[in-house]
Amino acid sequence: MDTNGLIAALLRDLAAVQTSQHSRWGYKRAAAAVRNLDEPIETLLQPDGTLRKIPHVGPSSTRVILEVLKSGRSESVERAVAASGRGSDVEKSRGLRDNFLTRAQVIAALRDAKLRGPKRSAYRGDLQMHSTWSDGSQTLADIIEAGLARGYEYCAVTDHSYGLKIAHGISMAEVAAQRKEIDRLNVNNRGRFRLLQGIEANIRADGSVDMESGELRQIEIVVAAPHSALRIAADQTARMVAAVNTPGVNILGHPRGRMYGSRPGVTADWTAVFKAATRSRVAIEIDGDPARQDVDHALARRAVRAGCVFALDSDAHSTPELAYAETAIAHARLAGVPADRVINTWPIDRLLEWAALAWKR
Repeated sequence: MDTNGLIAALLRDLAAVQTSQHSRWGYKRAAAAVRNLDEPIETLLQPDGTLRKIPHVGPSSTRVILEVLKSGRSESVERAVAASGRGSDVEKSRGLRDNFLTRAQVIAALRDAKLRGPKRSAYRGDLQMHSTWSDGSQTLADIIEAGLARGYEYCAVTDHSYGLKIAHGISMAEVAAQRKEIDRLNVNNRGRFRLLQGIEANIRADGSVDMESGELRQIEIVVAAPHSALRIAADQTARMVAAVNTPGVNILGHPRGRMYGSRPGVTADWTAVFKAATRSRVAIEIDGDPARQDVDHALARRAVRAGCVFALDSDAHSTPELAYAETAIAHARLAGVPADRVINTWPIDRLLEWAALAWKR
């Protein structure tokens, strides 16, 4: 963990032991601000020992930062945790932060010429994001304009399927209406951008997805992802293998369903899952949402050895979040994922030919 990550984690610890909701929210916001810094926080320390102002970081959080920069630890946080009686909860949370990159680490990985793997310049399009048709705040037109601004050739909008009601899953009638809007936008942007209609289907407990085969055939890119049973220790290898063996599934989305500091996600024999995905020609996703980062670079190395191809996606719910794809690219570079095994670097024709193979397994 870099210093930014260490400080952000300590601020999250401090948030966890607050009795005031306002204080808890303030420390969480400060932690996020430190995690999102573009540079190592050491560069913000001034000659007089004070810290340059960081937006959303108040005096109490600044005191923690200065303690860490001076000694590598924070007595303020240690005292607060000890006095709270919630030390065991804090320790549990600390065990759920492995291999999460800060923004500064992401930028360093993108710039490090010694790392193998995909470059940002080779990235043609993002294949998981959400729009106002489900739980996103970006319109389809917004996605196209933001994609063009980032130099993309295509994107796939993958709104949640109807089985995930909590995320305002899209009905099949809405899928048809959305396709008409996508077709109209693609006509208007012919020759400069292609918007693909995808879906994020929910993986049920038995490994099936919450859409019928005939419904999946109407979709260009199918992401299958787990959204339940993400906190249990029971082995779920069979569930994940069944999902990647499902005809029509193209991408195994955020495979563990983990969440920074709060949720461990699916427990499975991941080597077995990756081998099954290789046989079925299903891509393993590296989800770049900062709270997910799933799979991370350590687990991605195992997928590389198993022969997997990868999807590096933002999981964006708003246009600024398209930048999360860079976190996914950074993990792929740290894992040494061969660039040609990243489907986001493929020309659109090759991508669609590969996607069609999902019906031949």
